[in-house]
Amino acid sequence: MKTIYLLRHGKIARQAEKRFVGQIDVPLDEEGLSQAKWWREELEKAAFGQIYCSDLIRSRETARIIAGEEHIHIMPQLREINLGEWDGLSKTEVRARFPGKWKKRGENLASYRPLGGESFTDLYARVIPVFEQIVRQAEKDAFIVGHAGVNRMILCHVLGVPLANLFRLGQDYASLNTIGCKEKPWRVIALNAQALTTIRS
Repeated sequence: MKTIYLLRHGKIARQAEKRFVGQIDVPLDEEGLSQAKWWREELEKAAFGQIYCSDLIRSRETARIIAGEEHIHIMPQLREINLGEWDGLSKTEVRARFPGKWKKRGENLASYRPLGGESFTDLYARVIPVFEQIVRQAEKDAFIVGHAGVNRMILCHVLGVPLANLFRLGQDYASLNTIGCKEKPWRVIALNAQALTTIRS
């Protein structure tokens, strides 16, 4: 059975209040680096044919630590969702600046598109063809270092979950999902498995 390993990048530095982080380019923090190193050791014996990541630094750094620079295939199509005018703002700031738009997003999570950005429907249309291509072309198991939104699109696709329910799927920093792709319907084998850095240290 061909297996696709789907990892969210490691933890990034956060300010006191949670912010929307889409395509703003922020690096891993110290914990994120440790998480990537933990997975490198944990997956040392796994035989990946290829490793793919987005061109955002948090995804590239995670992939580089796990596999080494020379084995990475950078694919801009795997970038996180473009949040347009909301990117980098806190939820408090978004609610204050765009109260009507915030309400509309809550009413139509899958299709709402911030000004200058993408909807989750747009993200799905961007990511899924690339994922299907990776599965189709992979001769061995493949590894994807994605983002929370990107990974949820893939998991929704495999599980048949409506995009309106995407946040029911946990995708913590450096969490690993495994997908069995022997034949369709594909099967999620593991979901949101955690890097146990705090236990090992």
